[in-house]
Amino acid sequence: MAPARTPAALLAGLVAADPGRPRVTVYDDTDGPTAGERVELSARVLANWVAKAGNLLQDELDAGPGSVVRLALPPHWRTLYWALAAWSVGACVEVARPGDDGHGADVVVTDDPARGGGAEHLVVVTLAALARAAAVEVPGGAVDEARDLATHGDVLVALDEPDPADPALRDGADVLAYAEVVPAAGDGTGGRVHTQTTDTGELLRLALAAWAGDGSLVLTRGTPGPGTRAARLASEGVTREA
Repeated sequence: MAPARTPAALLAGLVAADPGRPRVTVYDDTDGPTAGERVELSARVLANWVAKAGNLLQDELDAGPGSVVRLALPPHWRTLYWALAAWSVGACVEVARPGDDGHGADVVVTDDPARGGGAEHLVVVTLAALARAAAVEVPGGAVDEARDLATHGDVLVALDEPDPADPALRDGADVLAYAEVVPAAGDGTGGRVHTQTTDTGELLRLALAAWAGDGSLVLTRGTPGPGTRAARLASEGVTREA
């Protein structure tokens, strides 16, 4: 039996297969500074974000196998590349639950600095697509992703590989090892998958499943206006709702 794919190998396969094909499309119908955004990432562009975030994690924050990278982020395209970056350096991605701060995590990646107290390292993410600096006050010693991420390299070479039994995704009491976090292609995966999930753990699992089947993910954040949703799904060629 062939060894299970890691998320890093999965991403590399998407880039090799068709680097320009969209793999993530996000519509933002929330209130606030991101309202009205449509962001689409091809495999190549997604991999570029992952490389930069992975280099930051590995070179500045000493993340690797055995590290816990806690994502205190909503379902969002930035959440996806931070998860893939953590997996690419062999860390465990932990989905923050309500009330979590930074205790127990090596790195907290969040859009709310108050959720990072107690972590060894804090990365403050600004969700707006064109942000060049954080929209909130960044604590001393924390990383302002919007300001700093672009300075990191576009090629990521992991210093260590995770063991297949190492935890890859921890979501509450559910833990998936690296050997099982990427589903086998053909397990009902693939296609152009649409979701409006508000659960970050579910977003990560849906994305991995779609990509494992050589598919892509369309995420709607918030609630689109009357008549907008059906037209949008048709224009995006959605084949399945999740």
